Amino acid sequence: MGKGKAAGFTHGPALLFVEPCEVRRIAANFAKLPERGQHRPFVAARVRYQDLVIRTPWQNTPSRSKHLPRARKLSMASGFNVHDAAGYEQLMGRWSQKLAPLFIDFAGVADGERILDVGCGTGSLTFALARTADLSEIAAIDYSPVFVEEATRRNTDPRIKVRQADACALPFEGGTFDRALALLVLHFVPQADKAVAEMRRVVRSGGVVAAAVWDHLGGMPGMRMMIDTVAALSEGGRRLRGRYCFQPMMEPGELKRTFIEQGLVDVTETQLMIRMDYQNFDDYWAPIAAGEGPLGKYVATLDTAERAGIDAAVRDAYEAGRSDGPRSFANVAWACRGIIA
Repeated sequence: MGKGKAAGFTHGPALLFVEPCEVRRIAANFAKLPERGQHRPFVAARVRYQDLVIRTPWQNTPSRSKHLPRARKLSMASGFNVHDAAGYEQLMGRWSQKLAPLFIDFAGVADGERILDVGCGTGSLTFALARTADLSEIAAIDYSPVFVEEATRRNTDPRIKVRQADACALPFEGGTFDRALALLVLHFVPQADKAVAEMRRVVRSGGVVAAAVWDHLGGMPGMRMMIDTVAALSEGGRRLRGRYCFQPMMEPGELKRTFIEQGLVDVTETQLMIRMDYQNFDDYWAPIAAGEGPLGKYVATLDTAERAGIDAAVRDAYEAGRSDGPRSFANVAWACRGIIA
């Protein structure tokens, strides 16, 4: 969930994948934009589960580019940027697969249960669940059509049903599931507390809600290496670091507080650790350089000279004075679970 396909403004309507619960806020922000010449900004919002279309009259004018950063900041302050499933797998999917068994052990599962995977991505948790126990049903939802298509393509298990949906408005009746799980999702949901409330709603009394998010500030040295390098080079990089390190649900105890506030009981928070092992610098940098994820989204905005400087600086940080080759980084995720009273 929340991992939407983000597209920049183009000539003509821009297709932006955002949470439906954010539609009104986005429309209101665009309505506040100042007049451009004789035109007042026009916003058209068309909501399906998968899209919000926003149009502004100066998109096709020569001056459009100078207004673009503000427009993007207003509409894409949160969300996960993904271009294709293969790029996501190299960036994060392979690490989600390593984290999934640890998360399942923490969240618990039992034979015969019905499980909801909120924000399934390409299916790292979904398919790990199918291998772990003799479950009766696994419902997997994601907001990104890219992820839904890929998870559907990979699925060969009749117990698994993949569909596109919004974590803030789950399309299930109350008390449908024994457990609702969200792996590496809630920090990309603009109103994560609503997502937790929805997970609670669709789980039966005595069932479990569990979630895990990366500790971007203190638990991902491999990514912080890149973020801190970029921050040292430009003001834009420093702003990126501020956004990246303090996404929702990442502060110590934040997940636990949110679970308690949403009425869950016997709430437990812990840390899960895996190692990210890279073969060489290209293995580390290629998906980011291709524009995947929040870091890739930033890199894609740079001009040729800025890009060359960052490529060289991040490579130097990765190599750390030695020749290119394998590197291994410990990575920590916050995990939390609670019970439906």
